[in-house]
Amino acid sequence: MNSVNAKQNDSLLRFMTCGSVDDGKSTLIGRLLFDTKTILADTLNQMERTSKKRGLDAVDLSLLTDGLQAEREQGITIDVAYRYFSTGTRKYIIADAPGHEQYTRNMVTAASTANLAIILIDARKGVLTQTRRHSYLAHLVGIPHIVVAVNKMDLINYDQATFEKIKSDYLVFAEQIGLQHSGRDIKFVPLSALNGDMLVDRGESIPWYEGPTLLELLEMAPAAHSEINEHFRFPVQFVCRPHASDDPELHDFRGFMGKVESGFISIGDNVTVLPNGINSRIKSIKLGTQELSEAITEESVTLLLEDEIDISRGDMIVKTGQFSDPVKQITAMVCWLSETPLSTARTYVIRHTTRESKAKIAEISYKVDVNSLEKIPTEGLNMNDIAKVSFKLAQPLMVDSYRVNRATGAFIIIDETTNNTVGAGMII
Repeated sequence: MNSVNAKQNDSLLRFMTCGSVDDGKSTLIGRLLFDTKTILADTLNQMERTSKKRGLDAVDLSLLTDGLQAEREQGITIDVAYRYFSTGTRKYIIADAPGHEQYTRNMVTAASTANLAIILIDARKGVLTQTRRHSYLAHLVGIPHIVVAVNKMDLINYDQATFEKIKSDYLVFAEQIGLQHSGRDIKFVPLSALNGDMLVDRGESIPWYEGPTLLELLEMAPAAHSEINEHFRFPVQFVCRPHASDDPELHDFRGFMGKVESGFISIGDNVTVLPNGINSRIKSIKLGTQELSEAITEESVTLLLEDEIDISRGDMIVKTGQFSDPVKQITAMVCWLSETPLSTARTYVIRHTTRESKAKIAEISYKVDVNSLEKIPTEGLNMNDIAKVSFKLAQPLMVDSYRVNRATGAFIIIDETTNNTVGAGMII
């Protein structure tokens, strides 16, 4: 297991930033990129020229995300912007998600792959409705690490009492929505994105704060899949049978290709193929032409079994004894993505890992007001609505709870007439 952990800690951290336009999110991202020396020289020169034209003495770091701001102001497509940077020890992908209520679906999309969320709070305003909404969405999609960044400390003279009051208020709210359950941690950091205090460098303005800087918190955050001993899940994408090969060794080759969604597998391990429930053992693990002794999460490999078993795309290989029976009914929190409202009379297609099943709506228990977090009875869903929905399935699916496994606990909903993705679900 040591070699598995060693591989998983060779880490990329995906994190998202959320906050209103006025909370300094653009400046924070710009400062991170600037202070980690990720900005190219020509980009920096352009920013300096633009800042001078605007009569500014210093470089306006928010210019790095001005393109997205212009899109917002002009009412053009509002989408998630991804930024990339690295330090000497780690690589990062930042998902810059829009914070307004009407872009809930975009934020859910960004959050679905993030392992950490930075929730920005304006030190002058404290915990707002928008803060609560962002935190609820981060909780909904199972982001395990939350960093509450109290920004604009320079505008309140770096007052410690104000920071402690915001921290206390946020923790009360986090307890109310269940954000502080086992395995979830919340960190707080006071900072000034404009001046660079407590982002990459500590600065000299907040001597009373002895905790880590924002970058140190990012550096310390565990890699995805490294914190819990996840069960092995291998949805089969393709069955490889090279019939036309002249190589006699390949004549009887039958490999099952796919990505290890969670856990790890080694040669000789006992496995079960779902949904038929037939058992076998791992005979070989291949990565291209290379023979492996084990495969871990997010590696795309070919598995060979000791027994001849009828396996096709959409089946799932799991370790024997580490699974629940396939189900034909699921209940999930659903985010509706489409401008066309959900209809309880229609049949949809649910795509879960590599498997698909037609589905009917069995029940809509309630939808959530993302501002007040109130549960409201409803007969249907419109774009950006989040609701608890039960589905009846035509084909069995091999699912886990989303809280336990984000890969096999999630699915998308397809409109079978247009083939458009109309919703995303997280299984309860």
